[in-house]
Amino acid sequence: MGKSRFHWLCFPFLRLTSSFRRRSLSKRRLIIASVCVVYLFFVVSQVGYSQQHRDRRTDKDKYRHNRGLYNLDIIDALPDYGGLQTGASFVVPTRSNVVYITLKTKRLKPANIRGTIRPKLRRKATRNTSANSAFTQSKLGPFGQIKRNFAPKSSWGETRDLDYKSLGLIHKSDKDAQTDSPISSIRIYSQRAPPWFSPNDVKAMRFLADAKVLRIKEVSHGDTPSLLIFEGDTHVSLTNQKHTKPNIVCEGQCGVINSPVDTTEVFAFHLDRVLGLNRTLPAVSRKFSFLRDGQPCPVVSWDASLYPVGLASGWSTVRLTWGEYQSSLKQRCWHKNITPKSDSGCSTIHHYEWSKVAMFDFLLQIHNRLDQSCCGFRPRQEDLCVELGHHAECGDQNHIQLTNIIHRGHDPRHLVFTNNKGFFDRNEDNLDFRLLEGIKELPEQAVSVLKSRRLREKLLQSLFLDQIYWESQGGRQGIDKLIDVIERRAKVLLTYINAHGIKVIAMNV
Repeated sequence: MGKSRFHWLCFPFLRLTSSFRRRSLSKRRLIIASVCVVYLFFVVSQVGYSQQHRDRRTDKDKYRHNRGLYNLDIIDALPDYGGLQTGASFVVPTRSNVVYITLKTKRLKPANIRGTIRPKLRRKATRNTSANSAFTQSKLGPFGQIKRNFAPKSSWGETRDLDYKSLGLIHKSDKDAQTDSPISSIRIYSQRAPPWFSPNDVKAMRFLADAKVLRIKEVSHGDTPSLLIFEGDTHVSLTNQKHTKPNIVCEGQCGVINSPVDTTEVFAFHLDRVLGLNRTLPAVSRKFSFLRDGQPCPVVSWDASLYPVGLASGWSTVRLTWGEYQSSLKQRCWHKNITPKSDSGCSTIHHYEWSKVAMFDFLLQIHNRLDQSCCGFRPRQEDLCVELGHHAECGDQNHIQLTNIIHRGHDPRHLVFTNNKGFFDRNEDNLDFRLLEGIKELPEQAVSVLKSRRLREKLLQSLFLDQIYWESQGGRQGIDKLIDVIERRAKVLLTYINAHGIKVIAMNV
């Protein structure tokens, strides 16, 4: 039984071999050669498949180690900046580990923003408005330790160059300073910064956050609050250096240190870049051991091009009343590069700039530019416009002066958004719609960001770069509360656009 089964199993093989032997020698060689070719093709294909699979796994491992805060879609969508001389769009990651930010699909309950902003600090900061003190309580009152080391000034020409170490402002030795952690507080985990930051933005942020402080200066201009400026150790030249004249304030690259209560300067910078407006100066949060026991302070990039005539003349400011401003909106000054008539009353600012500043100020509820007298909302008794009596001027609105309308000396058509003191604790039933009065167009790029429902994602990615600001606001939970406010105002703004038939157009000027 076993032998018959064996013969039955081997019968096909025996028949094949016998037929092979009956073939001629040339045919047998051809069959053997064909079999060898088939076998060789099979072996080569198997080797190629295994190599391809290994390369694919290697690419996945590289991506797994290199990816960071920004996902692959965002990295692929970035423009190619290889043609730029600076090449700063390709940045070296500052951290080796990876931190991911996940977005919650739904918040369980509304955020209480007052717990984060601490209105008491702001109320305290706006009560003292003394003019000639070195640091007034309205802006730089918390700098009590350094305030005693400076004498009041009466003009910009009387600046004072002081070495902070000689003043004993830092209570640690040079040896301790050298042992500080070299890790930057600007966290860029991937090989590229977010696409809304320019190469100069990245350089300025890293300078403001990490540059070694060589000296500090206090300058003042008449009755305006003094500025505390630090000069850093860097070889990077100023972006607008060719448009500026040498001055005694800053010989290299500098930053202006603001009060710890002015943290909206940092948020405003990131919101401005995310919306694509690009009108604010770079700002970060930084801790100085010689100020307020190391409390985080907003630091804004110093730009000397805002003082083209010299520090004695102050800002390049446009002076307009509310009535003149509304008239310029109707005339669409400088639209399509048409020079307005001499008697038209137009300023040097391009028509589209007013749309950008109105949208920006509405989202942050900044009223110190277009509504200094607080005529468009219900102010509180502790607000500066009420304490100084400006709110009583609302009866004659056409003659109210606009303030903080600033441009660079070499660029009179475009505004620069400075002193961005926003309010996050203003409810939706008390928003300042006066900021949008007369506006008939809004920038398409900024509105598309609001409509895309990716505003939260982009702001989280952007604000996460500034580690000190992120932690000072309570981490992810505190940042989410701030973004909640902006998202609600964005919905109100989109409803306003639809209700008033405002056009959304490209404003690439």
